[in-house]
Amino acid sequence: MSHIPLLRQGPDGSRQATDALAVEEPLELRLDGHAVSVLMRTPGHDEELAAGFLITEGIVHAMSQVRRIEARRDENRVLVFLEDGVEVDLARLTRHLFTGSSCGLCGKATLEAILTHSPPIPTVPEIADEVILSAPERLRASQSIFDTTGGLHAAGIFSITGELLASREDIGRHNAVDKVIGRATMDGMDLAETFLLVSGRASFEIMQKALAARIPLVAAVSAPSSLAVEFAKESGQGLIGFLRPPGFNRYA
Repeated sequence: MSHIPLLRQGPDGSRQATDALAVEEPLELRLDGHAVSVLMRTPGHDEELAAGFLITEGIVHAMSQVRRIEARRDENRVLVFLEDGVEVDLARLTRHLFTGSSCGLCGKATLEAILTHSPPIPTVPEIADEVILSAPERLRASQSIFDTTGGLHAAGIFSITGELLASREDIGRHNAVDKVIGRATMDGMDLAETFLLVSGRASFEIMQKALAARIPLVAAVSAPSSLAVEFAKESGQGLIGFLRPPGFNRYA
């Protein structure tokens, strides 16, 4: 957190005050010595962010392909070293990440291309409505930095019985998802019997990241986008939006 002086305006005039703000800083990700992406994130859990990013962007398919992840906090840099014999197309990777992450992806051809690398989910497990409805409160209870700053998104991975297995906060919703997937992947969790909850809306990118991690269902406190719904139907994922007890919308 960063404490910033400000002038607070109210009906009785103005006064000097300070505010606690969420920190946003760039993180350069280097893969075997090559810079492949710059992520604007909230510092902390950088190794998890890198691990999740590698999985959800399809750079690696399992953490066994990664030899070491080294975060250098004072440099805002994270170094990733792959195991011998693991090869990536650095030219294609750099071109994709610096354009796709900012302008987004769309269109039927893109959906088909992603589903070629991350096949559809074969089965979405049955999850009781009361489990889904209890998840927002449990995720909200884990948002310690949000309580102070009000400026962070959260993502949580839950078991199908409602246990919060991991949660992370970040100024970027997609970063929070990468961090929590990174944590789960580093811990060797089997995500086939879990669901992902995000504190805001459900975008195409969130659905794509969940599919790459093999998470069968995504729930969001707010609305999904039209492409998120289309992608969920194509990928066989479950998608829930407007998860606000006592109800929610089931889109796929």
